[in-house]
Amino acid sequence: MALPEGRYGARRRPLPKWARWSLPVIAVLVGGVIAWVGYRNLGTMPVEAKQTAFTVRDDNAVEITFEVVRETPEQAVVCIVRARSEDGDESGRHEVLVPPGARTVREKTVLRTSKPPVTGEVFGCSYQVPPYLSTR
Repeated sequence: MALPEGRYGARRRPLPKWARWSLPVIAVLVGGVIAWVGYRNLGTMPVEAKQTAFTVRDDNAVEITFEVVRETPEQAVVCIVRARSEDGDESGRHEVLVPPGARTVREKTVLRTSKPPVTGEVFGCSYQVPPYLSTR
């Protein structure tokens, strides 16, 4: 049964043989490039920090000890530490400048809080040091 050409348009021609093979290959290559870019941007972090200890000093302060491991030790790093209260609220936050030095550095800081703290933790680190923390 043939469809009326005026109503449904002319019948499409099939893709050439080269296009049937090259389009999937191009799609796989583009997918590979996207995966590679994603891995480079979201994969392993150039700066990693982990909390090693915390001590609640009193109802308004917590001492946080953390370790920073960086790929480029000649670059300064800024780390954000925070304290949480019993209800889970963030009760304090502080930026800590880690100057250039060794690849692995242990830092200690005292964080003032607005509520009695129950924990202290490292929120994250970055090479993008704000100008007001820079030592230059």
